[in-house]
Amino acid sequence: MNGYYYSILHGALLTVAVSLLALLVSIILGLMGAAAKLSGNKLLVAIATTYTTVIRGIPDLVVMLLVFYGGTIGINHLLALMGSTGNIDINPFFAGVLTIGFIYGAYMTESFRGAILSIPKGQMEAAWAFGMGRVQTFLRITAPQMVRYALPSFTNNWLVLIKATALVSLIGLKEMTYLAKQASSATRSPFAFFLFTAALFLVYTTISLYALRKLNERFSLGAKRGTL
Repeated sequence: MNGYYYSILHGALLTVAVSLLALLVSIILGLMGAAAKLSGNKLLVAIATTYTTVIRGIPDLVVMLLVFYGGTIGINHLLALMGSTGNIDINPFFAGVLTIGFIYGAYMTESFRGAILSIPKGQMEAAWAFGMGRVQTFLRITAPQMVRYALPSFTNNWLVLIKATALVSLIGLKEMTYLAKQASSATRSPFAFFLFTAALFLVYTTISLYALRKLNERFSLGAKRGTL
């Protein structure tokens, strides 16, 4: 029995890796999406709006299966058209990271867009008047305040993203949920192993909440509650 618990703990490390890499992908896509929506360019706004609307309207599981199985079929079909006779299987780890990151990039887009809109526009105009470029203005004026305004929704997105990593077990990635199911089938004791897995997820979310709360306190220094 102990061997199964050790294997689940090993799978927990893979869960952390998937979560952190998917978070990185979602932040990058979220910043790009928010920039596109606020750009004023009709084409970019339409693309970003379509992205957030479609992704938020489709269940995460369906997107995961579409990317994994549909991507595999699409790549192999393309290779066949190019004359290749071999088949390529998408790595479950990278499929999971990219899919979860792609899904939560849509949610991060709205979080970052709302946070940027909460910053008084006059601050950016003042920075430009002082000769700051757009990149410098973003790094020195917009980004620090955006973090403070975005942290509450960012925290919710991150907690949901962590739990969504359990979906990658359905495409064969041997993270802790997958290993818990294997241990349950082998021992016919599902309650103990899934309870252990639930406890590990709870540990992750508790640590995350503590860290993000401290981060929120750091970025809220000098700011009064309820004011911009």
